[in-house]
Formats: sequence, C-alpha cells, structure tokens
Amino acid sequence: MFSPQGPSARELVGQALTSVERGYDLLAPAFDHTPFRTPDAVLAATTRALTGLGPFDRGLDLCCGTGAGFHVLRRLCRRAVVGVDRSAGMLAQAAAQAQAAGGERAGGPPPALLRADARALPFRGAFDLAVSFGAFGHFLAADRRALFATTRAALRPGGLLAFPVAAPPRVGSAGYWLLWGFDAAMRARNALWHPPFVMYYRTFPLSVARAELTAAGFTGVRTLPLPELGLRPDGAPRCRLVLARRPPEPAADQAGPPLTRRDHT
Repeated sequence: MFSPQGPSARELVGQALTSVERGYDLLAPAFDHTPFRTPDAVLAATTRALTGLGPFDRGLDLCCGTGAGFHVLRRLCRRAVVGVDRSAGMLAQAAAQAQAAGGERAGGPPPALLRADARALPFRGAFDLAVSFGAFGHFLAADRRALFATTRAALRPGGLLAFPVAAPPRVGSAGYWLLWGFDAAMRARNALWHPPFVMYYRTFPLSVARAELTAAGFTGVRTLPLPELGLRPDGAPRCRLVLARRPPEPAADQAGPPLTRRDHT
C-alpha cells in the first residue's frame, strides 16, 4: 500500500497516538506516498464533472492537505484559489509543491494558503466554488454541522460546494470488514487515549451527507455519477460527486421575512 518513500507502520502508529493536527504535521513529508492522498483519477473525474457547471472565479479547498485539490481548482477558477487546513506541516508541503509546479506549467491562479479551522472560516460570500477531498471522516456529526454552516457562509449566493463520495463496500466483503475494523480500532483508541484522533470511514454515507447539507441551508443537493472511476456489479457508479448550492439572494421586490445580517454575507 505504501511506496518506499512512505511512512513505516511504526511511524503511522506514533502519528495516530497524537492529535489529528499533530499527526498530519508528522505525516506531511510522506503523505503523498500513502494511499490517503486523493488519486489523480478522482481529481480528473471531478474536474470533468464540474467543467460545465461554471464559470467559477474564486475557489476554496477545504482541508486542502498537501494541495491535491488545487489540480481541480486551478483548472476551473479564473481569478483565485485558496486552500485552508489546520496542519502547518501539510500547508508547508502544499506551498512547496505549488512553488515547484510553477504558475505557467500548472495553469490557473497560484494558490493562497491559510492555516485555519474549517469549522470557523474567516470568509463571507467570497467564493464561487468550494471543494473537499477525503476530509469529512475527520469530523464528528456536530463538527460537520459547523463545517457546512461556515462553508455556506463563505460561498457567494448561488455558490457551489462539491465533493466526491465513494459507494460503500458490499456488506460482508473484505473491504467492508476492513473499514469496520479500522473504525472499531479508532473508537477503542479514542476511548483509551487522549487527545482523540478523529478518523472514521463509515460515518458519512450519502444519505447522511444529503441530510446534513440540507440542514445547513444548502439547496438543490444532488449527485453526479463519476463513471470513469468504475461501476459496481449492479451497474451503479463506485463514486459520485455531491453538489450543493448556497441559495441565491431573493429578488428585492419579493415579499418575505426580514433578512438577517448573516443572510447578507
């Protein structure tokens, strides 16, 4: 599962016994040599699916890590790309990779990086598009509610949030038991060791994503199949792209309840 440049099992255990933030600081130099980095095929499929939904001027990568999602945003967004993460180590790697890629060769605006908690973003109405890749397993349900609420506020009216969600493995399959065992081990670790390391694979199915996005005030929540990532035996896609929009502002001449200050952001 790991290349020779990746972390050893001992290093992974040591990282998991710290916190999420400290663990990723330690993992950052080798992160792109692990299976945890979003595969290029997922990034390419996401780019294809979003291409016809623009145009987009400003893009935000939530929990950007080492910056894999910038490959999507720099191809779609014309004016600005911003990556947010809590891990200083991951942001340092993202900055180094962006510099190595170079603006001309990578195309699109160079990314700006900000160390911040994605549950309390310092933006209001700033972005046309927000994406995230593989990060939601690091958030418990209450944290995801805060994350989606602050992401909605960071989007302009009519702005789009997009992220891929893989289909769950078949019950009883090797993949099913692998994820079940991982989550069980993490729950045991967090019951016995502090600070907690939140990383669960089975807490964010598509049905939960729809419900939490709707509760956060997003509308038009839907999915697009990503068929290039493969099909299940029943013909359903193995991965879908979840799309949710911040509602547009109501027309000035429409009657309705008074708008709050937050609604004007």
